Amino acid sequence: MTAERSAVDLDKDVIEFVDVTPGESGSSEFSAAERSALDAINQRVASGETLDAIMNYVFEATQSLFPCDRIGLSFLEDEESRVVAYWVRADYGPLLLDKGYAEELKGSSLASVFQHGSIRIIHDLERYLDMKPASISSQLLFLEGVRSSMTSPLTVEGRRVGFLFRSSRKPWAYDRRQVMLQAALVERLGQAVEKAYRIEQLEAANRAYRELLSFVSHEVKNPVASIAMDARVLTGGYLGELTPEQARKIDRIIYKAEHVLHLTRDYLDLTRLDIVSAEPHFHECEDFVAEVIEPAIEIGASQIDERRMCFHRATPATPLRVSCEPELMRIAVANLLSNAIKYGLEQGEVRLTVDRCSQGIRTIVWNKGPGFPESEQGRLFRRFSRLQTVETKQVPGTGIGLYTVWRVARLHGGFVTAKSEEGSWAEFALVIPQPPGDPNQEVLETILAC
Repeated sequence: MTAERSAVDLDKDVIEFVDVTPGESGSSEFSAAERSALDAINQRVASGETLDAIMNYVFEATQSLFPCDRIGLSFLEDEESRVVAYWVRADYGPLLLDKGYAEELKGSSLASVFQHGSIRIIHDLERYLDMKPASISSQLLFLEGVRSSMTSPLTVEGRRVGFLFRSSRKPWAYDRRQVMLQAALVERLGQAVEKAYRIEQLEAANRAYRELLSFVSHEVKNPVASIAMDARVLTGGYLGELTPEQARKIDRIIYKAEHVLHLTRDYLDLTRLDIVSAEPHFHECEDFVAEVIEPAIEIGASQIDERRMCFHRATPATPLRVSCEPELMRIAVANLLSNAIKYGLEQGEVRLTVDRCSQGIRTIVWNKGPGFPESEQGRLFRRFSRLQTVETKQVPGTGIGLYTVWRVARLHGGFVTAKSEEGSWAEFALVIPQPPGDPNQEVLETILAC
């Protein structure tokens, strides 16, 4: 074992740092049982399981190889300035140093592990605390009953990304053989656990992002709606006659307020879709037009009036019974209508058609307008993506509406299509199979032929 690299001259009977040459941990000195356990861990790591599944298996599969009452996994965050406990398991309780515990890397004994890539062994935690009483993490572990530990850096492609901690409630639990086994284990774990960790971090960030959007949208929606309503009271002449200039200014206020309301609606719809799609509840709409289509038309009615458009609808004369998630279908149809109104011609025409084709229900929205070239088709139905034509660039939008329609279609096992004659018209069709779900190839071909 090498001399300690700490600035403080600690007794080697208390703490040691051990260098392991890359590849040395693959030594043939391991027993058949040890090699078998490491191979099994290799297979589990390669299977792409979650971090929790991998680490639980490691904890259980290595009990016969190491003295171990506790395993902890920490990662470096905030530009590698902090060490944050991310996963912990012990065969005792309660845990005082648990998931979420964080401390600064600089000034800690972990800094040496991070800098040199050595494995640190604390042989006697009680004596270690006598020499370093300010170590909060060591105090917490000592109160849990831990008396010795082995800490290894997690390295991925030459980068230190975190630490694996193995602890025992007995002093002097770890020797050179355990160090070699630990090094071999970490070589197998590093990339897999970091990948799983990054995926979970991205998922958490995405959830936080959606929650923030939902919160801000809710907070913005009501006051902006109130501003638009008050402005309409003024333009309606209820508080007195306005000069032409005053009327123009207030119309601009209404236009901007309506734009913000559309933005908040798009973001709220996206958040609602994420919530509902986690566990969709399909049920029978006794009258699809009354329960889904009419409310969606009502949402777009004021826009149609403002743009003096001609609106035509063609729906079944008798109630259409449809199995679907009604709330999401209302959102999808409302988005298709809003899209047609927004990008259609002033005083132009919008048509909505609902019909049944073999194995599916089809909702078509058509508008007279600039349409789009075939080269722009690839931008449709992607989150935050907008068409890059001259006409569409002039219309404010989020790039969320058609993506939401696509998500709703996929959730029902259906799809949405778009076609256009550039400079003349555009048409979008939303098709969902009956019953909803993942359609087989025969059903899909039938729907595509509708």
